[in-house]
Amino acid sequence: MDNDKIVSVLNGLIDISRDGAAGFRTCADDTDDVTSKVYFQNRAQSCDEAVRVLSAEVRRYGGTPDTSGSAAGTLHRAWVDLKTMLTDQDNVAVLEECERGETLAVMAYENALREELPGELRAILDLQYEGAKRNHDRVRQLRDAARHRAGTA
Repeated sequence: MDNDKIVSVLNGLIDISRDGAAGFRTCADDTDDVTSKVYFQNRAQSCDEAVRVLSAEVRRYGGTPDTSGSAAGTLHRAWVDLKTMLTDQDNVAVLEECERGETLAVMAYENALREELPGELRAILDLQYEGAKRNHDRVRQLRDAARHRAGTA
C-alpha cells in the first residue's frame, strides 16, 4: 500500500476517533448518571489519545492529519442532543446513541484492518480496534443495565 492510501485510511480513523471523543463528551453532558458521566469523560480522553497517535502516524507517512471530524459525527451528536432533549435526559436513549457511534467506530477499524498495512502500523490499529470493541461492549452493558432499571429490557 502506498503512503497516500495509508494517510487516507489513517485520516478516516482520525475522523471517527475525533467523532468518538466529541460523542462521548456529548453523552457525558447529556446523562444524569454519575458513573456513566465519568466513564464517558474517560473514553473521550482515550479517543483524544487515539487521534494524537494516528496524527503522528499520518505525519510519519508524509501526510497532513485531518482536523475536522466527519459530517456523520456531527449529525450523530446532534441526534444524541435532540433525542435526550425530547426524552428529558433519558439515560437509555443516551446509551443507545453512544452504542450506535461505537458500532461505527468498530466497523471503521475493521475496514482499515482489511487493508495491507505495514506491520508496526497494523499493531497500533489492532490495539485501537480492541479498545473500540471494549468501548462498544461496555456501552452495551451500561445500556442494558439502564434498560433494566427503567423496566424496558
